[in-house]
Amino acid sequence: MIKDFFHKNRPVYSLEVFPPKKDTDITAIYDALDQFKELHPNFISVTYGAGGTTSENTFAIASYIQNQCGIEALTHLTCAAIPDRLFLTNFLTNLYRNGIRNILGLRGDQPRDMSDAQFSDRFYQHASDLIKDIKSAFPFSVAGACYPEVHPEASSLKEDVSHLKTKVDQGVDFLITQLFYDNETFFRFLDAVRNAGIDIPILPGLMPIITAGQIKNIIQLSGSKIPRDLQLSIDKYKDSPADLKKAGLDYTKKQMTDLLAHGVNGIHLYSMNKVETARYILD
Repeated sequence: MIKDFFHKNRPVYSLEVFPPKKDTDITAIYDALDQFKELHPNFISVTYGAGGTTSENTFAIASYIQNQCGIEALTHLTCAAIPDRLFLTNFLTNLYRNGIRNILGLRGDQPRDMSDAQFSDRFYQHASDLIKDIKSAFPFSVAGACYPEVHPEASSLKEDVSHLKTKVDQGVDFLITQLFYDNETFFRFLDAVRNAGIDIPILPGLMPIITAGQIKNIIQLSGSKIPRDLQLSIDKYKDSPADLKKAGLDYTKKQMTDLLAHGVNGIHLYSMNKVETARYILD
């Protein structure tokens, strides 16, 4: 299980993939996984379907990672996707029977086809409640999410860390951060978390900016701030896709080098199904 990797005296290196939005593109992810396998990551996480609303492809991809690639699979599961306890029991049972022992419990964003009333009336309101039931069902290695730039619904870092402590106390074995581009923000968050008594491993999540089109989506979906030096590179190379890609990768390389020098538990790369990106960062 993934939690056992943190007992080794070396940083963990992990990747994240997502199921294609169209079933017609499904073969592309398996081709990518065959190449990701050659990079020997400690684990590969799989997001919960396109928009967080489907489970079939997530389960199939996780099973392929675990049983065909021989790499630990971390399956995402969102509160928004669970209509009742029977659904959760069946989903967890299928994972466990197929040798998948790792799960990331998330509240999840509101799916596009779910009304505000439906979202507020879902079976699980908080990731902490979901994680508690996952741990009581099977002996999974359970991950949780955290936000170095503070969860958008928290009024302060102190409040956010307090909620995180509640989640961790329900049985989280390790944490993966939302993507960020300012290491000092992460280090301040890490100090606050450790001072609150949260001592489990925390993997910083990194996503290289390799296209100009990414920037708007990153800010809109994650709320991450773009540091001035990174923004200057983006502005400088906005009309040269190849140079922008190299600048984005080099920034992540510099960011990762600094994090590792500070003794982080590892690096979680939001690889966006791009083997070339994952290979560059690993090298």
